[in-house]
Amino acid sequence: MRILKQLKAGGIARALRHGDYRRFAGGDLVSLIGNWVQRVAVGWLTWQLTESGTWLGIIAFAELAPAIVFSPLGGAYADRVDRLRMSIGTQAILMGQAASLAALTFAEIIDIWSLLVLTGARGCLNAWSHPARQALIPSLVPHEDLPAAIALNSVLFNTARFIGPAIAGIIIVKGGIGHAFAFNTATFVVFLFVLIRLRLPYREAISRSRASLTAQVMEGYRYVVAHPGIGPILLLLLVTALFARPVGDLLPGFAGAVFGTGASGLAWMTSGMGLGAMVGGFVIAQRGHVTGLTGVAIANTLLMGIALLAFAFAPAFWLAVLALAVASFAMSTAGIACQSLVQHAVEGALRGRVISIYGLIFRAGPATGALVMGALSEHLGWHWPIAVGAVVCLAAWLWGQGKRRRLASFLEG
Repeated sequence: MRILKQLKAGGIARALRHGDYRRFAGGDLVSLIGNWVQRVAVGWLTWQLTESGTWLGIIAFAELAPAIVFSPLGGAYADRVDRLRMSIGTQAILMGQAASLAALTFAEIIDIWSLLVLTGARGCLNAWSHPARQALIPSLVPHEDLPAAIALNSVLFNTARFIGPAIAGIIIVKGGIGHAFAFNTATFVVFLFVLIRLRLPYREAISRSRASLTAQVMEGYRYVVAHPGIGPILLLLLVTALFARPVGDLLPGFAGAVFGTGASGLAWMTSGMGLGAMVGGFVIAQRGHVTGLTGVAIANTLLMGIALLAFAFAPAFWLAVLALAVASFAMSTAGIACQSLVQHAVEGALRGRVISIYGLIFRAGPATGALVMGALSEHLGWHWPIAVGAVVCLAAWLWGQGKRRRLASFLEG
């Protein structure tokens, strides 16, 4: 009974009391499940076509690296147009990309080069749309419930990360990879229906700049660099994005070459990461406030380094899954804490651009890391690139500990 009362009084319940946010969250969850089904399918299709760690890194890079260009531009554009309409348009085009993958796979004419092109197109569209979609959240809840809503959105992302790979494993084993892409296409229909009917009761009143997109992008970068809290916390996020998060994109190699578990093993490892991340997001969402989140982000950088070292040298498959779940819990907790702190501290007129920089780090960092680690795995094996990344995370924790109190004063006030 006491636990139920705490849940009702916590941040999650406060966020979900807003009807438009509930509808947005439900539609987003369905779409995110489809997204993870497709990601697992793309990874396994890449391994089937090439059996190459380098190609796994290239495909991951193709999906996530476009954030380097398109995320800042998308953020600047989101600060000058209707963010809801922008979200609807990009989601419709993304649905077409998923349908194209399904058609090529069913026709048995898919090859690694067409997969690379379509994955790159998806990366561009996702990077362009992400700032607008995330910037919608402050228009769906009042400011006091914003930290809980942001964290709950990450809970949904990681819930999908847990459920989606399990569904993908069933679909791929029972029906084939093409059905996984068709499933993702169907989830876009649901999310588009929700977005079309969505209202924004807390729409932010911001002035639309007439400056060029390039000038707006640079303004966003200058703001982040000059901010004494946002800049350093995003730097910490960058280190973990480059050296810890790429592990998820290299799992097909561990499933195929290290543990020999095939598509089902890949689904188990990916779902293990999703479960850990989901729990981490739930913990942050239930807090419902930003006080103490700076210390949480820094402490979990230490935990992810230790867990990744354990995964790198795990002697058995199930121990590896457990280590991945712990590492993913830490990655999720630190990442959500960083995003909540940034959304809390940023000025409304610059929200889209600053979120785009967060998205740039969150997407391009793992892509770059996966490209390098995938190539190194061809020469050093699968274990050592992960282990080196873990050690770098431990060094980042030491750096963050020395700045914790100062950062908290600028981010949590």
